[in-house]
Amino acid sequence: MERLYADRSGGGADLGKYAASAALKNAEADAKRAHDRDRIYTGEVNVIAPTVTKFDAEGQIPNATVSSCLDISKWQTVDAETKKPVTLPSNRLTKFLIVSVVEKRSQGWRVIRDEPQGKSC
Repeated sequence: MERLYADRSGGGADLGKYAASAALKNAEADAKRAHDRDRIYTGEVNVIAPTVTKFDAEGQIPNATVSSCLDISKWQTVDAETKKPVTLPSNRLTKFLIVSVVEKRSQGWRVIRDEPQGKSC
């Protein structure tokens, strides 16, 4: 994700190694919207305390639900041309609960859905 949002061309992101379905489409569309507004993101994102809350190995496609804290406090939105920080709302969440669903595909585990919960962590 960091590479996808940091590079307006999306080069080197290779997000398909990690995401599929809605998660992949949503990430690519969101990054494109940011890039179309001349925004890129620099810095890092941290996933804190990922916890499997549900696991199904018996179904047609093995899957798990993972709850974690997504920390974007060191991920900065900048103008793509000037590289100057963009002013963002002071009340935005920079550490928030996210629930993800992952599936085991033939190529390995892929995130298929991410759902930010709108709650700080």
